Amino acid sequence: MNTTGSAEKGLRLIPFRGLRYVPERVGSLAAVTSPPYDVVVRPDGLHHLESADPHNIVRLILPQAATAADRHRQAAETLRRWLATGVLAPDPEPALYVYEQRDGDVLQRGVIGALALSTPEEGVVLPHEDVMPDIVEDRAALMRETATNLEPLLLTYRGEGSATGTTAVIERAVRRKPLLSTTTEDGFSHRLWSVTDPAELAEIERDLANRQALIADGHHRWATYLRLREEHPPSAAGPWAYGLVLLVDTARYPLQVRAIHRLLHRLPVEDALAALRSVPGSFRIRTLGGKLPEALDALTEAVTGGTAAGAGAGNAFLLAGDGRFHLVDRPDPELLARTVPADRPEEWRALDATVLHFTLLDHIWKIPDAPDHISYIHDTGAVVEQAERHGGTAVLLHPVREEVVRELARQAVTMPRKSTSFGPKPATGLVLRSLADG
Repeated sequence: MNTTGSAEKGLRLIPFRGLRYVPERVGSLAAVTSPPYDVVVRPDGLHHLESADPHNIVRLILPQAATAADRHRQAAETLRRWLATGVLAPDPEPALYVYEQRDGDVLQRGVIGALALSTPEEGVVLPHEDVMPDIVEDRAALMRETATNLEPLLLTYRGEGSATGTTAVIERAVRRKPLLSTTTEDGFSHRLWSVTDPAELAEIERDLANRQALIADGHHRWATYLRLREEHPPSAAGPWAYGLVLLVDTARYPLQVRAIHRLLHRLPVEDALAALRSVPGSFRIRTLGGKLPEALDALTEAVTGGTAAGAGAGNAFLLAGDGRFHLVDRPDPELLARTVPADRPEEWRALDATVLHFTLLDHIWKIPDAPDHISYIHDTGAVVEQAERHGGTAVLLHPVREEVVRELARQAVTMPRKSTSFGPKPATGLVLRSLADG
């Protein structure tokens, strides 16, 4: 995305006093971190994190109690206790934080700070996905109760890709001794540095002043930030007018884009296929041999037509849950014309997620987009295993090309919710931001 000169005002990232774990008070920094809250979707994954260390951050981002209100109060009480006992402590002075993730050839670096909030209409921070109101309300209630930004959003911008401005500050910082260094069980190493020098802070400020960003991960949390800012009058908004983010220059550090898959709880695969066959010519259906990797290769071939650029051979989906894999592709153009809204750009109408939600979920399967009917799962193996265990249907999608995401965001057109998964995602628990502390 060309991020210079296209907005009336640019990104404003300010320092804050990060709340961080005190290493001497926990088993290890790796044991208290977690993936973002919406990636921890399985009870066994939640239990694993809770068991890793009694102070794992998951007890704040996904507290367990009988009611939503009890969960939020429990998180706030846990946070207060950890602060009082020195498990978490604020850094001595406000800072921006350089954050690095590395796993083999994958290297991501960016800057964590408190970003001035803006609406999509202001053209500074661009969303590309819709959100679910119930999740926004839950995250807002948790944030109100804890008065803390518990995990950073992932935002991207397009710099020049050269070692100037923010990138220059990052590359100087990584030559210094880090505040923390740890390796999580997924193999990623994580390092964090503070930036407090006024000259370096000013360098970052100048560099970001005319840029705009794309929300790569964290649409619900961004919507939560905006809702909570609206609850505070401008004269009293203070810290609520900012939100915790990680900003990454993808010209320098390209992100990976993956799909987010669907688990249809109440629809067995047999019924899903029968409904498709009841609409003659709606889609081509083929049952595949082989295991998951081979089935995913077939899905890629169906979507991209085997071209390296992935120019697109049409919409395709992989259904699983009955011990086999079923490739559903080549939708009837007339069916798409009847079921997909015509008031959006062609790029949006051609998205697999668009066809899935409007043609398959709404029209053929008649499944409401509600949590008791649909779960959104990032991991291919996990969604297949859950479907097989509970008798539902896993719908696996192919990733959207990053250029398509950017182009739609430029046009202020949002994709269906949970259309993309950008990564690597920042680990939760390395740095928090107190709203009570400014």
